[in-house]
This record gives sequence, structure tokens and C-alpha cells, in this order.
Amino acid sequence: MRLHGKAALVTGGSGGIGRAIALAFAREGADVVVHYHRDEAGAAAAAREIQALGRRSEALQANVGRVPEAQALVERAVRTLGRLDVLVCSAGVEIQEPFLDVTEAHYDLVLDVNLKGTYFAAQAAARRMVAQGGGGRLINISSIHEDVAFLNYSPYAVSKGGVRMLARTLCQELAAHGITINNIAPGAVATAINARTLDNRALVDELTSMIPLGRLATPDEVAQVAVFLASGEAAYVTGSTYYVDGGMTRWNRGL
Repeated sequence: MRLHGKAALVTGGSGGIGRAIALAFAREGADVVVHYHRDEAGAAAAAREIQALGRRSEALQANVGRVPEAQALVERAVRTLGRLDVLVCSAGVEIQEPFLDVTEAHYDLVLDVNLKGTYFAAQAAARRMVAQGGGGRLINISSIHEDVAFLNYSPYAVSKGGVRMLARTLCQELAAHGITINNIAPGAVATAINARTLDNRALVDELTSMIPLGRLATPDEVAQVAVFLASGEAAYVTGSTYYVDGGMTRWNRGL
């Protein structure tokens, strides 16, 4: 087991990619706190599945877009598991809206959860990792849109661009403490956040035409990259972004 004895916190762990990561960590031997904002039932179900694998788990609620709640979440996770070795920031929101129509409220919502929440949860986790010694792993679930434009989702793209530079900057500040930080940038993944597309055959066909591998990813395919980054196998990897997109960022139809 690649994560035997490790203690992890996964934000946004009640569903989608976050849930897949939490379960993958548990299968590799980690104890996992599953964070949720509104989906208590989903988080509790994930925690029960982790417990059934013989690992410790608890579902904890917080709005990570509020700094005191993000900080308190990390401390509660430490109290639950006794330490913290891995933080995965998977909580995120997106709103489809043309730039000319974006409101301050929508901008703040997306940036607060996707960027500020990631920033301050990582800060709280890193402080704990430094205090306990032994290093640690910070893993952000970013998006191909940290690098690729996303029409009608400008706050989301801005937030993910910020997450990109967060990893590239903090890898230098935290290296002396043995803490690595990396991003995973999924492309199109078959999760509830893409329900509008998945329910429309024409949209699915249009989307997959832009993916060289010709299909959407599964959450488990993203989770396996997170397992690698959390494991000793990735001890020399930091400040990087791993694209899990079937080649989508390299797509070019040509003429």
C-alpha cells in the first residue's frame, strides 16, 4: 500500500473527483477526512466506504471560501486523525456567464472557493506539517483552464490560473520543509459538474471531437494521479501541473 499510515484531508470529497480521490487514498492505506459544504449525505457515504476498508474517516463540514472555516477544517482534521500528511484541495465551483454579465457576487463566489479557499487551506496545512515535521504533500485539483482559455467562464479561468502560480511559487517556499505542492489539471471528466453536457448527445459529440483520446475521463483516472503525487514515488516532484485530459490541451484541428 503506497499510502499506508498516512493521514489525508480531501476538500470537496462528497462527490466527483474529490470522492474518487478519498476512496483511492483509503484503498492505498490512508486514513481520510472527507470535507463537504452542502452534501452531507454524500460525504457521510464516502466516509462509511472508507471505514469499510478498515481506515479511519469522518465527514466534516466547512465553507472553504471563508478563511476561518478553511483554517478550522484543517485543525479539525488533525484532531480527528492525529496528524496531517496530505491535503487535496478539490472543492470548486464554476458559473457559466459572459464576461459582460459577471457580477461581483458571482466573481467573489468562484474566486473565494477555488483560489482563496485553496490558498488558506494549504497555508493551514503547511503550518501543521512544518510543526509536526516529516514533510507533507499539497495537491490541488486545478483544471486545464489554468492554461487554456474558457469562454463564458472567466472567473473560473482566473481562479485556476491563480492556482497554477500558487503551486509554482510555494514549491520554492516550502521545499526546505520537505513539503511538495503540485496541481492536477483534469480536462473533461464524467462528473455531476458536467451534467448539462453529458445529458446532451450533440454536446458530448462536440466535446469528444476535441479530445484526441475520444472520450471523457473517469474520476478514478484523475484519482490515480493524486495517489502517485501523495506517495513516496513522487518525493522529487514539486511545482508541477499534471494534465489528465486525453490530450485536450494539445488539440488542434489543423487546416
